[in-house]
Amino acid sequence: MLTLPSRARFATITIEAFLPIETDRENLMSKQQDLGKLPHWDLSNVYPSLESSSFTSDMTKLEEDIAALKAFMDEHDIRRDGAVPEAVDATSSVLGEYLDRMNALRRLSGTLNAYIYSFITTDSYNKTATRILSEYEQIKVQVIDLDVRFQGWIGTIDREEGRLDTILAAGGTPAEHIFYLREAAEQSHFLMSEAEEALASELALSGASAWEKLQGVITSQIKMPFELDGKTEDLPITKVINFRAHPDGDVRKRAYDTEMLAWEANREPLAACMNGIKGAAQTIYRRRGRENALHRALDLARIDKETLDAMMGAMRDSFPDFRRYWQAKAKLLGKDQLPWWDLMAPLGKTDTVYPYDEARDFILEQFATFSERLSIFAEKAFDQNWIDAEPRDGKVGGAFCMRVPAVDESRILCNFDGSLDQLSTIAHELGHAYHNECHIGKTPLQVRTPMTLAETASIFNQTIIADATLARAKDREEELAILEAFLMDSSQVIVDITSRFLFEEEVFERRAKAELSADDLCEIMARCQKATYGDGLDPDHLHPYMWTWKPHYYSLELPFYNFPYAFGLLFGLGLYAIYQQRGEDFLEDYDELLRSTGEGTAADLAMRFGIDLRDRAFWEASIDIIRERIDRFVAL
Repeated sequence: MLTLPSRARFATITIEAFLPIETDRENLMSKQQDLGKLPHWDLSNVYPSLESSSFTSDMTKLEEDIAALKAFMDEHDIRRDGAVPEAVDATSSVLGEYLDRMNALRRLSGTLNAYIYSFITTDSYNKTATRILSEYEQIKVQVIDLDVRFQGWIGTIDREEGRLDTILAAGGTPAEHIFYLREAAEQSHFLMSEAEEALASELALSGASAWEKLQGVITSQIKMPFELDGKTEDLPITKVINFRAHPDGDVRKRAYDTEMLAWEANREPLAACMNGIKGAAQTIYRRRGRENALHRALDLARIDKETLDAMMGAMRDSFPDFRRYWQAKAKLLGKDQLPWWDLMAPLGKTDTVYPYDEARDFILEQFATFSERLSIFAEKAFDQNWIDAEPRDGKVGGAFCMRVPAVDESRILCNFDGSLDQLSTIAHELGHAYHNECHIGKTPLQVRTPMTLAETASIFNQTIIADATLARAKDREEELAILEAFLMDSSQVIVDITSRFLFEEEVFERRAKAELSADDLCEIMARCQKATYGDGLDPDHLHPYMWTWKPHYYSLELPFYNFPYAFGLLFGLGLYAIYQQRGEDFLEDYDELLRSTGEGTAADLAMRFGIDLRDRAFWEASIDIIRERIDRFVAL
């Protein structure tokens, strides 16, 4: 999985597709030369280069627009407890101008962000891009302060009973941003004073953000000696972790042992990072009037506790089915129970290799079975070089999609190797791009989509391709490989994410009373894994150090970063089940849902399909799709 750095606030964050499918490596390597010319993305319609006059001019314009907006806000006293014009039309006029200015600023900022990252992510040796990114980050930080000021002001307006309603009823730009404004007013209740928020932001640089960076530095720089193919090298811990999917069981076991040694040696500073982050979060949330960290996470996800409980209750009920899958996998590997190092062991085999053009044609063909509009859109993305597919030195791993606002387009990064995994990855990221396409015509403030809904189109696309590849599997081994990849991905999102949720819940609760030792954190992690994996795994060989390297735990403003992934998977699968029932009648509603993900709560948007997210029946129906594949896997 790859996410753009947290500082890239205007970039689309995505989940990479299925875990790698085991292929006939020798056959794949012999055929990779036949993959065809793999494209690099083309952003020449955005700017000619990072040093072009148009790019430089827009960087300057961004600074000028931020300064102008700040001056406008100073002039009209836009801040918490600031002056509010008595006349409704005067307030509406000021509010409308602010929204217009902020939308323009975000459109420009988002375009610059995407263009800079198009170099950062494909050529890490590019010093010019690195320098410009640093300059851009310094500029962009100022937008956060303006956001806080405005949120406080809209809250001041909302405190006068009926005033905001009257303004919104008057029409114009404010009425077009009704959800954004109501949400901003509601969230303003959880802000400290302007001075306190400013101080918190400054202190975070040397506090919570510093702990977050330290965790990233430690985990990214660990190297461990590891022997592979008769050669011993000092490997980055990330490479050692990736051996969890190696076809050789001895390599997987030695990688696990090496990983445990690495975390054992670094656990004390990482425990300090965890305590620093969670302690700061407890303080900030309490001072802002939050009930707890989960309260913040639910608001970010735009769901309520009842919805979360319904989803996680259905997830817990599915654990016995996943345990059947792991037990069947253990038998295929000749074991009674799976130790942790075999959890992601590949099964089955496929020698299917897709040249890039064949992958393109397959995706377009399958998309067309769902929607002509989706297929035509994907064809445009392929033909206009929106996709950077070639793996090369200096390019990041994984996959993501980012919006390029100025040209109403997206760009997709992947590392294509001709495998079924990469076929699925491209389809997944094209889902994000299609979601962006459905947002065309909306303003940046109208398309702010929570993580819970951001994966809808990508999971949908992935499911289309998964069904098609399963239908075309040549033999038992290939079907087993495809099913294994899907079920491993699903089990991580449903079972492992539950263990992470339980872990974080207890850590927050105990950190409010005292710091936790590394032993405490390991004990909690192992206990939460036993509670979720159950007899599906060997209880004597779990992963008590999972907390050390998962970056999700180390964010001040993004607590419980885990459960939205489960929501995204199950919501996407649930919609796919509805599509299978409704057929073409589903398409218009589906596009409208994607178009509206920034303008409603998850529950309100789901009700357009007759879906009650607080009813466990919906989540159970989504999991039934996974159960069917578990049944097939066990039968094989």
